[in-house]
Formats: sequence, structure tokens, C-alpha cells
Amino acid sequence: MEQASAVLKKGGGRSFKAGGLWIYDNEIDKFSGDFNDGDIINLFDFDGYPLGKGFVNRKSKITIRVLTRNINQDIDTDFIFTRVKNAYEYRKRVTDMSSCRLIFGEADFLPGFVVDKYSDILVVQSLSLGMDRFKTSILDMLKALLYSDGTVIKGIYERSDAKVRESEGMERYKGFIGGPFDTRVQITENGVKYIVDVEDGQKTGFFLDQKYNRLSIHRLCAGLDVLDCFTHTGSFALNAGISGAKSVLGIDASQLAVDQATENAKLNGLSDIVKFKCCDVFELLPELEAQGRKFDMVILDPPAFTKSRNSVKNAVKGYREINLRAMKIIKDNGFLVTCSCSHFMPYELFTQTIGQAAKNVHRRLRQIEYRTQAPDHPILWSADESYYLKFYIFQVCRDI
Repeated sequence: MEQASAVLKKGGGRSFKAGGLWIYDNEIDKFSGDFNDGDIINLFDFDGYPLGKGFVNRKSKITIRVLTRNINQDIDTDFIFTRVKNAYEYRKRVTDMSSCRLIFGEADFLPGFVVDKYSDILVVQSLSLGMDRFKTSILDMLKALLYSDGTVIKGIYERSDAKVRESEGMERYKGFIGGPFDTRVQITENGVKYIVDVEDGQKTGFFLDQKYNRLSIHRLCAGLDVLDCFTHTGSFALNAGISGAKSVLGIDASQLAVDQATENAKLNGLSDIVKFKCCDVFELLPELEAQGRKFDMVILDPPAFTKSRNSVKNAVKGYREINLRAMKIIKDNGFLVTCSCSHFMPYELFTQTIGQAAKNVHRRLRQIEYRTQAPDHPILWSADESYYLKFYIFQVCRDI
């Protein structure tokens, strides 16, 4: 029986032809054959040239997620296992696997599918209909690969509760896969201990993408007074504390996050050095300036100020404001650590925004380091959505 197919409009599939993996609803001219959403279909250009095959979902603006450009390739469990094993072997090569992202969606050619490992627990986030059908198989494959290296996975939790799942025509869901377990999991990263709440924490429970960025501040922190804004569960603050900071104050608008951060400080024996406070960063920074309070280092790790192109202008204002305010309370020759985790805030615009903030407060920035997300969150060139984290460390000097 002839396999179902989709044909592009003339001029359609530009991002795909440039190396991307997505075909959008407005790029498709017609479908043929019988299929259900979530099935694998063939893809052809307007002139009949074969382009590959992938999962189809007519409920999603990303209507086809291409898996292979070889139209003769069978998409079966052997195919998926090769992708999973390649992702696993890549992590073994590039990162500490005690806690890491094992699968990162499109960047591992497994679109819309994420698996994080926290010690001996896996957390899965399934955001595309086609990949959801392989969920159980992929998790079994990962457990077998980990077991072959001496790690026994004691439990799996699903965090498919992101709103984007609704745009795929899928219900939001979270819960155990298999037997229940304590969803507060202790991990150690860069020598810092954390309690990760895989059931109710942000995303899948913890922001693994900043692992080596957190490590990069260690060499600077000895003897410093540090302010960590948007601290969440205290990860940057605790890294500052464990590397010898004189004092650390972590700020977050969520009392739950502050309580978890305080617990993490106690877990690491840092309660006397690392303190946390629940308040709005946008309100606190002007207050600290008015009080004449100064810090040797200010860390800005805010949530994404924009999750769409439509709100980029307001996001720019937000990033400019917090960076400007932070520079005003940094001692001469102190340090600014500043980040953006929004894909829609590109590197060039983020860099320009920081520069404008520095100019407005007459500060000179001496760049120490620019970094991005940890290598277990690989950036796939031509898949722009995989590049989202921008991370700077500056020395802040008075204008001469």
C-alpha cells in the first residue's frame, strides 16, 4: 500500500531546506493517502522531489517534524534505538552524567522529546504526538543503556504538563511511569548538593543547562559579597557560597523557591553565609541603590522575559532595566554575571541591550567570558530553537 504523503507549496519549506527539521502548516500544498495524526508520512517538494519523512500532526502549526531526509528509511524501533544510543554516547563523551539531560529533542533528532536524569531518577517530557508513541520504548532503551554502565534507574516521572502540549492537540499530564517513589531527589553538581522536586519544580525539576556556567563563577567568588537575583532554588548563590564568598544574598519572588533554596543552603552547611529573601527583583534593586548598598558581584538569571516574537520589545526593556540597576550597585571593578534563557532574545540583541544599559549608567564593561548552555543541551546549527541560553561574565569598571 502506498504510504501517505505531503507535498509542499512552491517556495515552501525554506527553514527545512536550510537544515531545519520543521514543516509548518502554511507550507503544505496537499496531503494524499490515509493517515492519522501522529503517523509517519513521506514528504515531497512541489515538483515531486523526495525530501524525507516524518511525523505529521495537522493540529499543530509545526505540522511535520522531519526524522530523516532519506525517504526509503524505515522509521521503526531499530531506527529510534540508533538515535537514542547516539544521544547517550554523546553525553558520555561531553559531560558528567550523574545528573544531565540525556535527550534534548530536535538537537538529538528526536523531536519534541526530553529526558533528564537526576541521580537514579529519570524525568520525561513528551511534547510531540509522534514521539509520544515511542515514549515507553525510548525509556526502556535508556534504562538498558544506563544499566550496562552500572546505573540502575529506580523510578521515572513524567512532566508533560507544559502548555505547548495543548497546541499539539494533546492533554497536559504529569505522573509516575511505573511504581511511585519519593519525588524529592538529592543530587550533587559541582560539589553542591540540591534537593530536586521532580513533581512540582520548574520544567523537569532543575535547570541543568547552567551546570558549567555555575562552575565558571567559582574562581571569582572568594571573599566577595554576592547578590543573586532570580535565585530560584539557590543554585548560583550556593555555588558562590561553596567557592568562598564572604556573604551571599539570594532573591526570588516565589516563597516556595526561597524555602527550597534555604533548605539547600542548610544541606550544604552554608546557612551562615548564604541567605535568601522573597521579594520582587525589580522593586529591590532600586531600594538597594537608594540605601547605598554595594556588592562585589551581582548575578542576574531571570526567567524568560519573552516566549514569543511579539513580546521582544518589552523583554528588551526588562533586560535593560535589571542590568542597568545591577551595574549601579556593583563596586568599582566588581563583577556582573548576566543571562537570558529566551530563544526569542537573540545573542546580538541581548548583547546590544547590556551595552546600552552600561552606557546609560556610565560604566565600562570588560568581558571576562561568554558562554551558552551546557553540552548536554547541544546547539544544533540550523535548528534555531536549540540555541537559547546566553551567559556573560563582566568586570564593571567606572567610565574613564
